[in-house]
Amino acid sequence: MKRWVYWLPFLVFTTLSIIAVVGLWRPADRTVRSALVGKPLPGFAMAPMLPGKPGLDRATFTRGKPRLLNIFASWCIPCAAEAPQLARLKAAGVAIDAVAIRDTPEAVRGFLDRYGDPYQHIGSDPESSLQLALGSSGVPETFVIDGNGTILLQHVGEIRADDVPDLLAALGRAK
Repeated sequence: MKRWVYWLPFLVFTTLSIIAVVGLWRPADRTVRSALVGKPLPGFAMAPMLPGKPGLDRATFTRGKPRLLNIFASWCIPCAAEAPQLARLKAAGVAIDAVAIRDTPEAVRGFLDRYGDPYQHIGSDPESSLQLALGSSGVPETFVIDGNGTILLQHVGEIRADDVPDLLAALGRAK
């Protein structure tokens, strides 16, 4: 009779197993890249997160000098991990600005006291509106912005020691 019908469940199971193993062996890159790389920053104006530290707006990035824009939060563990690299970039003369996502002034002040403050400006983004407008998918993320306000590079995740030379080179090319 039709013996192949008895083998059908086994063939289906084997096929699905092979697909699962291949998927585990070669996972897809799930990094979300901004569609704004190579394009101008969107218009924005953000209130200051902390007293005595200016807020942030698009005009800050159109003054002829390349800058980093760091998206961070005080509750973000990788943000704390990247703090030494941001300090290293600041020591190298890099202008760094920040957007604090869904945070409070007290928590941000505590974070900066604990891990250092490399930022010239910190804007408050309580509803992640600029983060979403930039195409940022999480924290931390850092953008290299040229002196005309164009996004040249998006760095997803925390900045590690081996990322610093690449960021410095991108800033050098942005001049």
